[in-house]
Order: sequence, then C-alpha cells, then structure tokens
Amino acid sequence: MIIFTFTAMQIDELYQLFLQYPSVQTDTRKLQKGDIFFALKGPNFNGNLFAKQALGSGAAYVIADEAPGFEDTRIMLTDDVLATLQQLAGYHRRRFSIPFIAITGSNGKTTTKELVHAVLSSTYKTYTTRGNLNNHIGIPLTILSIKPDAEMAIIEMGANHLKEIEGYCKYTEPTHGIITNCGKAHLEGFGSIEGVRKAKGELYDYLKLHGGTAFVMRDYDYLNTMSKGIPHIFTYGTSGAAVTGNIYKTHPFLEVALTNGKENSIIRSRLVGDYNLPNILAAVATGRYFNISDDTIKAAIEAYHPSNSRSQLIEKGSNTIILDAYNANPSSMKAAIENFAATPGSNKILVLGAMMELGKESAKEHEVLIELLNHYLWKEVILVGGDFARITHPFRFFNTVGEAKEWLQQHPAANSVYLVKGSRSMQMEIIVDIL
Repeated sequence: MIIFTFTAMQIDELYQLFLQYPSVQTDTRKLQKGDIFFALKGPNFNGNLFAKQALGSGAAYVIADEAPGFEDTRIMLTDDVLATLQQLAGYHRRRFSIPFIAITGSNGKTTTKELVHAVLSSTYKTYTTRGNLNNHIGIPLTILSIKPDAEMAIIEMGANHLKEIEGYCKYTEPTHGIITNCGKAHLEGFGSIEGVRKAKGELYDYLKLHGGTAFVMRDYDYLNTMSKGIPHIFTYGTSGAAVTGNIYKTHPFLEVALTNGKENSIIRSRLVGDYNLPNILAAVATGRYFNISDDTIKAAIEAYHPSNSRSQLIEKGSNTIILDAYNANPSSMKAAIENFAATPGSNKILVLGAMMELGKESAKEHEVLIELLNHYLWKEVILVGGDFARITHPFRFFNTVGEAKEWLQQHPAANSVYLVKGSRSMQMEIIVDIL
C-alpha cells in the first residue's frame, strides 16, 4: 500500500523528491499540480483525511502519518508529518550559506520584516516570510520556498510560549537577528514581562552560541542587557548607536531624520504612528550593515506602502481612518491611543476590539486601557468584545464586531478621524467597509 516509510535518518531521500517537486502545500484548497502535500493534523483538522483529494488535485506525493486505507504509490508514511516538514526545512536551510535574518518581538515584527525586506531586496535577491506565516507551520514553509538564487533570507518568528523560538532556531539556524521589543503580549503563555523577555531572548541565546550578529535597539536598556555576549552587535536608536535617527514629522505619515551618515537625509515613510520609528531605524541599520547606500535605503522605505492592516492610513470621503487591526496587546494599544490623541483633528472616533491571550492579567490590562482613554476627549469610543464586557467604563460597548458595524452604519459620521484596532481574532478590519 505504502511504497516507503521514512524516518529522520532518511530525510535526505525525501529531500531528493523535494528537489524534483520543489513546492510544498498543506492546504488542498491551494494545491497546485506537482506540489508535495503534507497532511498536517491538529485539534480541529486532520489532513490525512484529504490524501485522496490531494492526489486527485495533482499532488506529486502525499506525506501522511495515518494509513489512508487505499493503495497509491505516491503516499509516503512518516511518524509525524509536522516534525518531518520541519526536518525537511532544516535540511533545505543547510544547503545555503547566505545570511538568515530572524526577526521577533512583541510589537512591530511584521512591519520591521517588511521594511527590512524592502531595503535588502533593493540590492539582493531576498526571500521572506509571506504575510504573517510566522509559526511552527509557516516558518518551515517559508524556508522551503527559498530558491537556489537566494542571497538573503528573512524569517519572522512569532511565539506565545517559552522554548518556541528556541525550537524555530534549530532548523532556521539564523546568522543574524532582531528583537524589536519585549512588551505585554501573550501573557497567558509567558506569564509575565520577564517571561516575554526570556522567550524572545531565545533568539539572542542562539546567536551567542553560534557566533551570530544582532541588530539591537540601543534605546531599550533591557535589549542591551539581553544581548550581552553576542559576538557581533550592530546598534540603532535615537542616540549613541551605529545608526541614529529621530522623528522629523508625525502627521499624516511618519518622517524620520537620520542623524548620522548622509547629511540631511529625511525618510518620508507611508506609515502612521511615531511608534514605527524603531522599525524604520532597524531597516536602515540592516541596509547599512549590508553595504546598501543611504539613497537606496531611503528610496526603498519610502516606496513601501502598508497593506496588511498595520499602520495604514485610509481616506474615505471626508473621513480619515487609521487601520492598525492586525494585532493588539497592552503595549501596542497604549502606543496607538497616545499617537491617535496627538493626531490633528477634533472629531476623533476610536473603535477598539478586545485584547486576547493575556491570561489572568486580562481584566486588569483592559482596566488600564480604560484609564488611558479617560485621559483624553473623544467624539466617540466604541469597545468590542472580550474583557471590555467585564469591567466598568463610560463608553459604548458591543459584544461583537458585527453589532458594532451595524451601529456605525446607523450612525454615520463625516469629517472624522477613526482609529480601528484590536486583536486579530476580533477581525476589526471589517468595520472599515462602512466608515
């Protein structure tokens, strides 16, 4: 029934098949003819049940860990499909001797990844994480998508518990790394801000052990402490770093004045929010480290337009919308609200979804957010879902984003500025359609 049962010791044989069919898929809905289908399974899905469908859709091979119940020589059985996918990614990674830059952090890692990619791809053939595929499945898929012509690779690493980034590093083998920051995110898994730092610091731990290079934000004392012992450190920040810059202008988009290197260099980004300053400086630092000129770096960053619900500015009729709804935690919420308060305009409306994965700290952190909101005058504050329902506040509340959308449709506003933000699971971006 099964032509071949392989183990980690025989991953090289699977790799030879991958060289013939160098496209991997885990979703039959996206399967293309000639793909190798990895039948992943989890608490709510089992890819093994789609083995026949995958073959019928043109899969070259199916990697499964449950016998399919029918005969086909294109099915290969392993003990654990996910582990095999990760092992194959590690095997492929070791075929390259190029820089592998890992990026993690509580806030800003995807924007930083996109900016670093924009800068490096201006000069080098660069592969990077697509979208937000930064977990135990997305990272190996990203590595396996890297082609032989690669000169740079950028791998985004998300995490919500200890030892996760350590595990990613085992098969990603980063040569360089960036921790954007360590804030109050995923406290349910990390337990505390100290737990966040320990978890994100697993990237630094790997770089220390393997002679790597870290790009470190000099303004954050904790990153300076955490990075001690890494043999090669390249710093960026507002002062006292290899690359320095400051906010030149905030509205409508962030502009950054570089204060060392080329004189009078002002980067006019298309990003909203002064909290993006470190993200831009990280991209500048990476570009300079890899010998890209300031003119090229500036052009690359200025050409980047966010389109992933992060720091987007959207004009709709007489209204302006700041859409930053891909994720939310106490640190990013605070930064977004404070930035919004400083934004010009008198008719300011906030539509905020609840913050998730905060564990026992959740109600307290939502209360802190309410206290912050009470410091300012707003035209309207609309809160949606989660622990906003458990605490006392003077603002308008809806249980679901659908209910909030319906109310907003019935109460349209003109000449207003909106901030739309919330955790990914809240799907706050659907609000934008009716504003």
